Amino acid sequence: MAKFCCSICLDVLKDPVTIPCGHSYCIKCIKTCWDEEDQKKTHSCPQCKQTFAPRPVLVKNTMLADLIEELKKTDLQAAPADHCYAGPEDVACDVCTERKLKATKSCLTCLVSYCEKHLQPHYESLAFQNHRLVEPCKNLQENICSRHDKMKEIFCRTDRQCICYLCSMDEHRGHDTVSAAAERTERQRELEGSRRKLQQRIQDREKDVKLLQQEVEAISVSADKAVEDSKKIFTELIRLMEKRRSEVKQQIRSQQETEVSRVKELEEKLEQEITELKRKDASLEQLSLTEDHVQFVHSYPSVSALREPTDSSSINIRPLRHFEDVTAAVSQLRDQLQDVLRQTGTNVSQRLTEVDSVLPPADPKTRAEFLKYSREITLDPNTANTRLVLSEGGRKATRKFQRQPYSNHPDRFTDWEQVLSRESLTGRCYWEVEWSGTGVFVAVTYKNISRTSREAESGLGRNDKSWVLNCYPNVCSFWYNNIKRALPLPSILQSRSVPGPQSRFSVLLQHL
Repeated sequence: MAKFCCSICLDVLKDPVTIPCGHSYCIKCIKTCWDEEDQKKTHSCPQCKQTFAPRPVLVKNTMLADLIEELKKTDLQAAPADHCYAGPEDVACDVCTERKLKATKSCLTCLVSYCEKHLQPHYESLAFQNHRLVEPCKNLQENICSRHDKMKEIFCRTDRQCICYLCSMDEHRGHDTVSAAAERTERQRELEGSRRKLQQRIQDREKDVKLLQQEVEAISVSADKAVEDSKKIFTELIRLMEKRRSEVKQQIRSQQETEVSRVKELEEKLEQEITELKRKDASLEQLSLTEDHVQFVHSYPSVSALREPTDSSSINIRPLRHFEDVTAAVSQLRDQLQDVLRQTGTNVSQRLTEVDSVLPPADPKTRAEFLKYSREITLDPNTANTRLVLSEGGRKATRKFQRQPYSNHPDRFTDWEQVLSRESLTGRCYWEVEWSGTGVFVAVTYKNISRTSREAESGLGRNDKSWVLNCYPNVCSFWYNNIKRALPLPSILQSRSVPGPQSRFSVLLQHL
């Protein structure tokens, strides 16, 4: 039967009519809808929004009405399937006397839930036409006042509860009361506003999800490209190293051939000289054996004459050290290359940790992580109120009762006992504050805050240009735009009720 329900009242069609666009409604529902649109002079279909001008004449769709009646009879005659019986979690029909069926509607007028069979009188009898049917709901008796046994039709805004009209004249007399329907209308508007905000947040989060998905894709594409480019660059480096290795090898072999050729040439000369010397030695030996004195004296000058020997002092032999210098030079190149690669690797790692992302940086957890954002802050004497005394290094401010003889300066706070830092802060900054005495104010502000007024426009935390954290022994609060927000008391202050010795706390400023 769900296919034959009116989309306005969500009940089975009663006196169905079909409008020009083809959609069907209860004649009463569509008339009421179009009566509200009469002032617009155009009428539209609640489902497809097609407009009609002039207002169409409504005629009962007898064929559809007969079909619905036949289906009702069929449903009433058919035995209910097991899944039609009410279970522990279902709303049961209050009229069924034996095994109870699931309720299909609850009547807020009767305060009774009905199955499809027992609901028929509400569709067929005019006596029930003004009854309000809703989806099955439990605890209908909660709509009845337990004291007066009357319908709770009034809402008491003073006590935030539904009451009957007798309650409004008795214990709720003089309270702010409206009808439950009026309260529902107002709360409905709030609900719609909340839904719009939720839907906007959903849309914003869906956009954020899309941005993150795009970021993932961009990171993957960029990483793949970096891997591919790095591979090409290292391949080129390897190719250059191979080429240089081949060149060094060729140079060594060429030098080897040159040196060997020179040594062989010298070796041949020495071999020839040795042969000649041996021959001369043989001649001298033969001459020494001659017994003829005259022949010996005559032959000796020509046999004993010797050619100048090859200068052996020019030959410098360095055993096993012919190309050691080359090896040392290559080793030095290797060491230099290792240093370059090591330094480059460090730079690459640093670049990898600095990769941009749409995600905000992770919140620091430990003091070491906080100190990464540490900023050195010094106080500006030109801004200090005359009741504040600054240390020589501008790192400490002390409140004094007696005013100091400071010169006039346009940046000086004239009425509020305040002082600013010399440094401007942006992004995420961290610093630690040590203090003693009755309390301390730590604030951040825009530079254009007023300096010469006793009003809120000059007081830190009293306007929309500054934020301040106030710490006292028994209270801790945060101020912005003159609105105070109490904060949990730090544990360092909870243990004492009077001013104590010097204390320290940390401040993290981000995204100001």
